[in-house]
Amino acid sequence: MVTLDLIYLATEVPKNNQKIVASDYTLAAGGPATNAAVTFSYWQHQATLLGVVGSHTITQLIKADLAGYQVVIADLNAQQSEPPPISSIIITRATGDRAVISLKAPHTQASSEPIPIDILQNINIVLIDGHQMQAGYTIAQLAQSKDIPVVIDGGSWKPGFDQVLPFVNYAICSANFYPPTCYTAEDVIAYLRDQGIPHIAITNGEKPIQYFSDGNHGWIEIPQAKTVDTLGAGDIFHGAFCHYILQENFTEALTSAAKIASYSCQFLGTRQWMKADGKE
Repeated sequence: MVTLDLIYLATEVPKNNQKIVASDYTLAAGGPATNAAVTFSYWQHQATLLGVVGSHTITQLIKADLAGYQVVIADLNAQQSEPPPISSIIITRATGDRAVISLKAPHTQASSEPIPIDILQNINIVLIDGHQMQAGYTIAQLAQSKDIPVVIDGGSWKPGFDQVLPFVNYAICSANFYPPTCYTAEDVIAYLRDQGIPHIAITNGEKPIQYFSDGNHGWIEIPQAKTVDTLGAGDIFHGAFCHYILQENFTEALTSAAKIASYSCQFLGTRQWMKADGKE
């Protein structure tokens, strides 16, 4: 999913008929895989974002932002003339809580045109966020045939995920990810294990990460930080995980990614943390 995010920092969320003045704001391309791709590029990786951007005038803001982080766009519908999804987000200064208003945009689903067979050339890892499920299914199949590890960002259950899961190496899901007939984290882990996924993690905000990996089960603590903005922390976590898993084992990569995601919450928006040294 590729969106344009307008992010405001304010003392409170406006009440009915109230106008408030933000103390700061930022504008950036958004969406789970989008933010993850930008994060991945932070470590000098080449990231390619596969999604629908289109040709509307507003998309120039998205393209300029991603170009600034050397993220290559592989547009699944470059002729799309409708505006991209836009989200307005208010961050409450005292707590870091966020209020989001956005518009569902079914026209951003990609067409059924075949994905180029060379799309995975020189690719080391694939992340699928589930917002382009048909494209994700095709990519997951291609990746498995080329022995390229596949990571899913399971923010919530989406129709079609069941087709993608058999090709997944790393399932990193939120506490809101509930496949059919699943009601607890243990149900989710059992379901994903039945799909043959060897490495599974369940994130839950600032609470510990629950994981299952090659028969081992445990918890990973989240570093505590002074929170300014939690927007996109999960996306940043996934992008950082994709970087660290290329050089560390599963639990080490989860731990390292959690440090980056926690660090990012000290800054407004999904980009400001990169201007400081967040690599430690």
